[in-house]
Amino acid sequence: MKKFLLLLIITYLFLFSAPDVFASSPYRIVREKQGIYIVEVNTAKTKYKLTPVYVSALETNNSVYNRLKPKFVVNAGFFDPKNQKTVSYVVIDGKVVLDPKDNENLMTNKVLEPYMDKILNRSEFRIYEDDKGKVIYDIAPHNDEIPKGYILKHSIQGGPLLFPDLKLEEEFFVLVRDGKIISESASALQKYARTAIGIRENKVYIFVITNEAPMTLEEIADLTHRWGMTKAMAFDGGGSTSFDSYELNVVSDKDSQARKLKSFLMLK
Repeated sequence: MKKFLLLLIITYLFLFSAPDVFASSPYRIVREKQGIYIVEVNTAKTKYKLTPVYVSALETNNSVYNRLKPKFVVNAGFFDPKNQKTVSYVVIDGKVVLDPKDNENLMTNKVLEPYMDKILNRSEFRIYEDDKGKVIYDIAPHNDEIPKGYILKHSIQGGPLLFPDLKLEEEFFVLVRDGKIISESASALQKYARTAIGIRENKVYIFVITNEAPMTLEEIADLTHRWGMTKAMAFDGGGSTSFDSYELNVVSDKDSQARKLKSFLMLK
């Protein structure tokens, strides 16, 4: 009788205390709590590949999902909604397809000019491949060298680096003078919807923080640490935060409308 009661208690705790898990063969989505989703990509076993996507004319995350039919798609790099040009580097199949240096609004901005080296060298999610097809994942500043024996297959820039060190000042998400923060970019210090990406043991994790549980960049850095990431970085956030899959659809712009974006990361 005691063993039966113990089994009932364990079953109850598993069913009602564990986070929600939406599982498929290439990935699983864990709802840690309301408004916080972690997507674990089974990169070691799945036949599907993580690939950046970009569009010439801005497009919603959901539109890209419906058009390309991937397993999932998530928002990624920063962009200028005024001229629809990128603020983040994107590389696909070894070719730079989006270059922030082509964005005249960015490159001719006199206010940003003293900090341009920091902006252009922000962190990026990288996919390396060797001549035998072995794939490894990394997060590194844009100017970092490629490991010997590998090529840069794909990359998509965002920032800042979240873990192991939060690089707010180094990547010009905050401006500090005389020990005081005088400005911030991407609402770095405010609570907003957020999107981030992390790696652990060559597995890739996507963190989707909705308007139901907004976070600062420091708070999402703590979240990636708690989930055991060896490296993690932010993608564009706020109203750009979007995720679409069979199991989960997230939008974060005003009145639950979907914002049109420039670059994405998909599993296909």
